[in-house]
Amino acid sequence: MEPAEARAETAEADRCGSALLSVERVSIRFGGVTALDDVTLKVAPGAICGLIGPNGAGKTTLFNCISRLYDPHPGSIQFDGRPLAGVPRHAIAALGIARTFQNVALFATMTTRDNVRVGAHALARGGFLANALALPLAGREERRLAELAEVLIAEFGLQYVANRPVGELPFGVRKRVELARALAVDPKLLLLDEPAAGLNHEEVDALSDEIRAIRDRRGVAILLVEHHMNLVMRVSDQVVALDFGRVIADGRPEQVRANPDVVRAYLGTAA
Repeated sequence: MEPAEARAETAEADRCGSALLSVERVSIRFGGVTALDDVTLKVAPGAICGLIGPNGAGKTTLFNCISRLYDPHPGSIQFDGRPLAGVPRHAIAALGIARTFQNVALFATMTTRDNVRVGAHALARGGFLANALALPLAGREERRLAELAEVLIAEFGLQYVANRPVGELPFGVRKRVELARALAVDPKLLLLDEPAAGLNHEEVDALSDEIRAIRDRRGVAILLVEHHMNLVMRVSDQVVALDFGRVIADGRPEQVRANPDVVRAYLGTAA
């Protein structure tokens, strides 16, 4: 059996058993608009799950619910066995969930190094008082986070731009900086919101390899929202399709690709 096929079978077995992320019958409405309607899905530890659907299908809304930016009702979301409803929004990163955004969300005037260090501060143990009083613990934490940032900068090949403001960098490089910053919290789940947007074909191919490599070397589960179907089908162990806020397919990439409801949602015609 090929390694990719073995991983897919393992992910399928895990998905049916214990899940890292469990979304159960989640709905959310904005006035008279139903953004999510009874959405249920599970993501296994270490799996890559592609979340697809036409514009307005509810993909980013689901990300916002997982990130605690929105509070769904009814329904529930559990992460690593813990209900997220009781977790403060500011504690999501420390819990083990990291995220990138459709529009790169970096501090443009800060250097690459400082942007990555900002991501690592979610793990800081010193606290406000230790930093305000310049206690030894605060100094040790700063050195530890600085070392972590350097490891990530090297991992993503960003040494040559480490001291440059990110606002001066090409878009594809800024995407890598955002990935490095997200991984600074050593997450168990990485939410990637349209990471291929704005990239050329060569950059998309490199991103496909990078997403797989991140999962393989870090063991992190990845929930990926993306319109680039070749990328989704290439990297995902599981694909979930949304349309008008509802799940219309959930399975292996080849199963979802051939699903008539998915074809209709994208093309307006049956397969």
